[in-house]
Amino acid sequence: MQPLPHHYVVAATGDARSLRVSAHGLPDLASAAPAEFDGPGDQWSPESLLCAAVASCFVLTFRAVARASRLEWRNLECNVEGLLERTDGVMQFTRLSTRATLTVDSTQNPDLCRRALEKAEHGCLVANSLTAQRELRAEIRTVEVPRLTANA
Repeated sequence: MQPLPHHYVVAATGDARSLRVSAHGLPDLASAAPAEFDGPGDQWSPESLLCAAVASCFVLTFRAVARASRLEWRNLECNVEGLLERTDGVMQFTRLSTRATLTVDSTQNPDLCRRALEKAEHGCLVANSLTAQRELRAEIRTVEVPRLTANA
């Protein structure tokens, strides 16, 4: 990791019909208001991008935690549901519910898996930057590791 502080610069350019989000060296994203705000509902919205930022940060943080914990894992599926409400006269996300499904070999310690998921939730810098209440619902799925059999 590079020394802190880190700086991130993103631009949004739009007119009455379209909006593009860009950052140096990255592909542009089309963005629009979500269907809930009378937008087309077929493009990334600021609301969906915020939830995507939390979900991707969770997975990336889990990768680092798992590596440090020497936890072998196969797959992590993360879904984030954001609840947008009006509070004290302003609209804001009041709750972020993260549902994480971790798939590991049956040889892995379930307590270590659960701790790694909880550390990822606690360490997610994007979610830590928001004021919404957070909830983690974690599921650990195990798959059997094929056993080697001796040929007779």
